[in-house]
Amino acid sequence: MIGDIVGRPGRTIVKEKLPSLRSEYEVDFVIANGENAAGGNGITEKIAQELFDCGIDFLTMGNHIWDNKDVFNFIEGENRIVRPANYPDAPGSGYQIVQTEKGHKIGILNISGRTFMPPLDCPFKTADSIIEKISSVTKIIIVDFHAEATSEKIAMGWYLDGRASLVAGTHTHVQTADEKILPNGTAYITDLGMTGPIDSVLGINKESIIYKFLTQMPVRFEVAKGPSELNGIVVDIDELTGKALAIERIRATLEN
Repeated sequence: MIGDIVGRPGRTIVKEKLPSLRSEYEVDFVIANGENAAGGNGITEKIAQELFDCGIDFLTMGNHIWDNKDVFNFIEGENRIVRPANYPDAPGSGYQIVQTEKGHKIGILNISGRTFMPPLDCPFKTADSIIEKISSVTKIIIVDFHAEATSEKIAMGWYLDGRASLVAGTHTHVQTADEKILPNGTAYITDLGMTGPIDSVLGINKESIIYKFLTQMPVRFEVAKGPSELNGIVVDIDELTGKALAIERIRATLEN
């Protein structure tokens, strides 16, 4: 599972590094967060297809899902993308059940936090109702919890322990060193990290962000240039029980 892909630098490193990572770790299925893939804001149909062509099997999203209006033209018909399920009434789907090449079914759920985020429906109750549906079809359930607050992410991990195979946090763009398997078999990490430019502030040109902090004046956010990094995790899941057996952080870099 790959952390938030930011703009062209993020897409480029995925293209360059993902094939070797798939081979090295003998990966069956790749999920990535793509909500910043189009110039740092949202996603387009063309860019989604570019990421699928690079070896990503499935894309999750987040609060920037609607930033690029092209998404409205294809999200209803694209079953390889989910947006946060706790939007009260929105196009697209909040979860999907997909099948790997080996025939294993995987349930993938995307939910958004509410602390320091838009006030959507309750992510905990949303997860309850959807996991109940998914669990009748497959025991392998992956949750992308796109949230700001560390406490909210950790709470979700404990809340879903034993009901989800993996709870992975996204959104904050800084990989955390707290990967673990919880007591009832759920793999957990607070944030997968970012896939994008290294010399940046969360993927954005650092000079612009520093200027904004110094002056409080509005600035144009532009994706930074230079060397890039790919952050994420590899998780081993028992297909019979749905319980996680191992979780490992990964990081790859690319000099431009």
